[in-house]
Amino acid sequence: MTPATGSTSCPWPDHVAPRPAPRLKISRVTTLPSGAPSPAAADPCILLIAGVSGSGKSTIGALLAQRLGWQYAEADDFHPDANLAKMVAGHPLDDDDRRPWLANIAAWIDASTAAGRPAVVSCSALKRSYRDVLREGRPNVRLVYLDADKQTIRARLSSRRGHFFPASLLDSQFADLEPPTDDERPYRVPVTAESRPDDIVEHLVESRICD
Repeated sequence: MTPATGSTSCPWPDHVAPRPAPRLKISRVTTLPSGAPSPAAADPCILLIAGVSGSGKSTIGALLAQRLGWQYAEADDFHPDANLAKMVAGHPLDDDDRRPWLANIAAWIDASTAAGRPAVVSCSALKRSYRDVLREGRPNVRLVYLDADKQTIRARLSSRRGHFFPASLLDSQFADLEPPTDDERPYRVPVTAESRPDDIVEHLVESRICD
């Protein structure tokens, strides 16, 4: 795994011992307060866990937030109901569908920053333009990219139970995917069939990405 370069000030603990954490409850969000001040270099770290559906974003994001004692949000909870209905019907979202969704996530990041709360948010953020919406003007947002190939993701989606994203949309995910480039300073995490979420979380904690 290749660490990102650069530095962002944030309260990453020197040592975080395994400990139980309260169950995280995320309510559906369709609108959030706007007008939060622009983040500065000393703002709390926000980790953006990105990758295609099935790469483990939600599991890893929630485990990482619990381990650090940070707040967590899952991007699916920011979708308008119309987007969810479209996905359930097997239709891929277009950029117009994603625009209010990304705006809601960005507003949540700004609210967390303004409140001084470090946080983790998982979001597919497949295209560079989507990631730009979430990162521009926010130097405290650090990108963690879960890098998995199509064969690995196909097997994961096919084995899922009770998830609204059908495996039939796999092709559209990879068609839209624009992997992060070096200028985005991504922290790339290879994901294989053997990857264990606990091991990835342990690595991310030890890597001190926010330093």
